[in-house]
Amino acid sequence: MPPDLSDLTDQISLTPDQAWGIPVAIVAAMFLSLGAQYQHRGVGVVEEHLGNGEKAGLSIRQLRALMTRPSWVVGTLLLGLAIVLQLTSLGLSPITVVQPLGAVALVMTAIMNSRTSKVPLDRVSIRAIILCVTGVGIFVTVAAMVTKSNPITTTQLSIVLAILAVVLTVFAVLFALLRKRIKPIFYIVGAGFLFGFVATLAKVIIDRVKTIVIVEFHIRDVEWLLVLCFVGLILAALLGTYFVQTAYASGPPDLVVAGLTVIDPLVAVSIGIVVLGEAANAPGWAVIAWIIAGAMAIFGVLSLSRHHADTTERASVS
Repeated sequence: MPPDLSDLTDQISLTPDQAWGIPVAIVAAMFLSLGAQYQHRGVGVVEEHLGNGEKAGLSIRQLRALMTRPSWVVGTLLLGLAIVLQLTSLGLSPITVVQPLGAVALVMTAIMNSRTSKVPLDRVSIRAIILCVTGVGIFVTVAAMVTKSNPITTTQLSIVLAILAVVLTVFAVLFALLRKRIKPIFYIVGAGFLFGFVATLAKVIIDRVKTIVIVEFHIRDVEWLLVLCFVGLILAALLGTYFVQTAYASGPPDLVVAGLTVIDPLVAVSIGIVVLGEAANAPGWAVIAWIIAGAMAIFGVLSLSRHHADTTERASVS
C-alpha cells in the first residue's frame, strides 16, 4: 500500500504551496454562485419594471437602476470577493488546475435556483449538470498531475494581447450589428470567452510581476506590455460583465453560471496550455483525457441550454 501511495504522490506536479490554490478556488466558486443568484434577482426586478433588456441588451437606464437594487449590490460585493479569492488561487497554482474548479458554482446555483423558483431539478437538468461537473473534475485531476506554472515571457504576453484584441473586436462588432436579433446563448458564450481572458490576463500579470521581482531580483521600469494587459483585462471584464447582466435578464442563473464555469475555464486553460506552456511536458494520454473531459462539459452546457429553452417555450405556451 505505501509504495502505491508514494507513486501516486510522485505523479502530482503541484507543490504543497501550489495545492492551496485548489481550496481557495472552491471557496471562490461558492461566492460566485451566491453573487450570481443575488444579481439575477436584482436584474429580474429591473427587467420587470423597465422593459426588455434581453432583446437588445440592457439600457443605460436599466444599468443605473441596477445600482439602486440592494440584491444586485449584495451580489456584486459577493462577486468582488469571489474575484479576490480567484486571483489568489491563480497566484498559487497553474491556471489549468484552479480555473475549471468554478464548476462548483454550477451545482450550488442549480440547487439554489431550483429552491427559489420552487421548480425541482428534472432528470435532464441533473444529467447535464453531472456531465459538466464530471468533465471539469477529470480535467482538473489530470491537470494537477501534468501541468506547472512557468515564468511569463514577453512573446507570450504579446500573443495573449493579440488574441484578446481579436476576441474583443469580434464580440463588440457582433453585438453592435445584431443586438436586436441576438439570442441569450450569445451573451453567455461571449461572457465565458471574455472572462476566460480576464482570468488569463490576471494570471499573466501576477506571474510576470513575480518573475520580475522574485526571479530576476529587481524592479524594472514600467513594462508597457503589462500596462496593456491591465487595460485589456479591464475592457474584457467590463464587456463580459455587461453580457452577464443581459444574460440574467433573459435566462435562469444556473444556465448563465453553467456557461461561465465551462466556457471560461476552457478558454483560460486552452491559452494556459497552448500559449503559456503549462502543459509542455504533458503525455499523450493527458491530452486525450482533456479532449474527452472538455467534450463532456460542453455537451452538458448545450444540453442545459436547450432544455431551458424548451421548458421556457412550454411554459409560455401554457
